[in-house]
Amino acid sequence: MPLHVPPAPAPALRSVLAALGSPTAVRAARTPALRSAQGPLTPELPLPVHVLDRITPSARAPRSRLAGWRFLISDADRAVAAADTMLTPDGWAFSHFFEGPYIASTQHALRQAEALPRDFEPRLLSVPELYMLTLWLRRDIGSDPADGAPDPADLLVPLAPAPPGICAHRPRRVSELLPVMTLRLTPAPLLSQPV
Repeated sequence: MPLHVPPAPAPALRSVLAALGSPTAVRAARTPALRSAQGPLTPELPLPVHVLDRITPSARAPRSRLAGWRFLISDADRAVAAADTMLTPDGWAFSHFFEGPYIASTQHALRQAEALPRDFEPRLLSVPELYMLTLWLRRDIGSDPADGAPDPADLLVPLAPAPPGICAHRPRRVSELLPVMTLRLTPAPLLSQPV
């Protein structure tokens, strides 16, 4: 089924285009693939990036907050880097370019999502406490990208590298994966009492 990618705010896209057009911004980036790319570079697949703070075991659905927008930066053949934007008091602004394993992992997860039997709205969900990034497949397509409440029936696809005990690229419902993430943060009980 098709993914319904929400449109990025126009100022966020403009700020990424301006950064791509700036030799100084591209040269200063710690992204060798971006600096050595041949031909024009284009920002594609804008995804809202939400942050899930303080995972706790509770009956309530977790809340997240919109932290930015991420664009995959492609040359003629493939995605070579990504660009993040952030919300400032003056509006959306370019933050930084980067590369690494999450670029290919995001593309892989998006291809997986397109093969699923229903429509979704893709987002990224960052879980800083676990150093984890997931593709969040929201069932409520057409919702405001700034909304930050993962529904228990939404799907999460952990991106590689995933934390120990969590399988990368295995789509799971929020209601199934959240308890596993909570368990990863809960300290193990002591086997014996100290003397």
